[in-house]
Amino acid sequence: MAQDYQPLPFHPLDSGAGYFRPRQSLPERVTADDPALAAMTDLSQVTAYTTELTTPLSKALDLMIKRGVRLLLVNNADRQVIGLITSRDIEGEKPGRLLAKVGGTWEDLLVADIMTLQPKMKVLLMEEVANARVGDIIATLRQADRQHALVVDANPETGKPAVRGLFSLSQIGLQLGLDIHPTQQSTTYADLERAGIDYPIATADLLASSE
Repeated sequence: MAQDYQPLPFHPLDSGAGYFRPRQSLPERVTADDPALAAMTDLSQVTAYTTELTTPLSKALDLMIKRGVRLLLVNNADRQVIGLITSRDIEGEKPGRLLAKVGGTWEDLLVADIMTLQPKMKVLLMEEVANARVGDIIATLRQADRQHALVVDANPETGKPAVRGLFSLSQIGLQLGLDIHPTQQSTTYADLERAGIDYPIATADLLASSE
């Protein structure tokens, strides 16, 4: 029996219309005893922000500010992660030391000049993060003196390792109830202590080689 299908009308696109983007809904508040995944940005649910080797530092920093992030993955033409760059890299001592050595101006510097290369990157494994707590992640970041940690999982389509998630100390601080804007300043461990967060000085080393 033939179906009576009805065509839908087309309408003008309103001026200023945007578009939907994938968005992960992290809990607004967590405690140190909550599962670590409650504070992990899951890149299977949200878009990863990336940059390239030839991107000027100024543009990389502008992207961080625009997107409200402090870390960009550096990829190649095959969308493979070949490094990362953070706002700490850009706004810290690295650019000045490099310019003092080779000359030039800050505007001449590219992401490739100060990024962390893939062979030097250390990551967390999803299978271990899945059994960890928020407090374990804080302790891990503290032990490594880091603001961020990447989480690697097996890509279900290829079976190969892929960056699945990201922990940000600033994001964790916000979820713990600290009044911190991630694009304006880094969260410090003193901030966490003032917020009454009790975490161990040391924890099992969850950092694994990316090789």
